[in-house]
Amino acid sequence: MTPDFPTSDALRAEAASLILPRFAEADAFALGLILVDLAQGLGVVINIRTADRTLFHAALPGSGPFHDRWVRRKSATALMFQEASLAVGQRNRDKGETLAKHGLPSEDYADQGGSVPIRVAGVGVVAVATVSGLPQVEDHKLVVAGIKALIEGL
Repeated sequence: MTPDFPTSDALRAEAASLILPRFAEADAFALGLILVDLAQGLGVVINIRTADRTLFHAALPGSGPFHDRWVRRKSATALMFQEASLAVGQRNRDKGETLAKHGLPSEDYADQGGSVPIRVAGVGVVAVATVSGLPQVEDHKLVVAGIKALIEGL
């Protein structure tokens, strides 16, 4: 395990602190704007989506088409497992496993950090917010900071 990677226990505790009272299209837009503001000067792609539709998408200067591909793959993982893509990756690293063990092709799924579920109290996961363009732990931290800021504003 790399020293800058959070432990699986730390990621579980973090997830428990990221519960929103509600999440609608206007909240997705607000979160997207928060993330764009936090990402000023960073070449990242920001995406907020449900299982069947995109609610917000921004490709900031310096990002590239490959970041869109990473966003799609990390989002698919977070939606499939209903937890942060970094947490899925950390668990796989802890067990010496890969997503292939679950029958998930690397063309469609990635267990790299950067996609975090949007969880609503009493409902569960309703969407995911994803950032790609930084090292995976930094992608994850950026999304978490955005969700925390949104929670404080609700």
